[in-house]
Amino acid sequence: MPIRINRVYTRGGDAGETSLVGGQRIAKDSVRIDSYGTVDELNAILGLARVANRRPGTSIAASDRARLERLLARLQNELFHLGSDLATLAGDRHPKQPVVEKRHVVFLERTIDALNRSLPELRSFVLPGGGDVAAFLHQARTVCRRAERIVTTLARQEAIGAQCLVYLNRLSDLLFVLSRFASRAYGEDESLWDPTR
Repeated sequence: MPIRINRVYTRGGDAGETSLVGGQRIAKDSVRIDSYGTVDELNAILGLARVANRRPGTSIAASDRARLERLLARLQNELFHLGSDLATLAGDRHPKQPVVEKRHVVFLERTIDALNRSLPELRSFVLPGGGDVAAFLHQARTVCRRAERIVTTLARQEAIGAQCLVYLNRLSDLLFVLSRFASRAYGEDESLWDPTR
C-alpha cells in the first residue's frame, strides 16, 4: 500500500464528514471514527511516555531504558496497524494492508509474562503515578480501555478485524504491567490503594 501525504488540509471535512480508507464518506462523530480517533489519542500518550523515558539525568539502567524505548516504539507502530484496520470497511480491506494479527497479540502476551515475572506480587490495586513514564503509561492504559469500549460498540454494529478487540484488551494489560516495570526501573515508589484510609 503506497502512502503519499502531500497535502495537510483538503477542506473535505469542513462539513463534518471524513473519508474511510475505501473512500466512503462518513460522519466524523460516527462510532468508527471515534474508535480509531481514540486509538490515535492512545498513540500520542505513548509518544509522551517515550519522550519522558529519553529525558537525560534520570536514574534508570541503560538496558531498561532501551527496553522501554523498543517496546513503546513497537506498540506505536502496531497502533497504526490497528487504526488502519478500524478505518477500513471489511469489504475494502487490501490483502497487503497492515492490520493487527494474532502474532501481535501473542507478542503482547509473551511480553506481559516476561515483565510480570520480574515484578513483586501485588497485594492491592495500584494508584496511578509512580513518576513521569509510569504515569503516562497509566494514562495510556485508561485510554486503551476507553478505545476497547468504543470498538466493542462498533463491533456490535459492523464487522471489524478479528484481532482488534483482542489486541486492545491485551494491550491494556501490558500497559498496566509496563507502568509497574517503569516505576521499578526508575526507582520510584509504587503507591497502592489502602481501603482502610
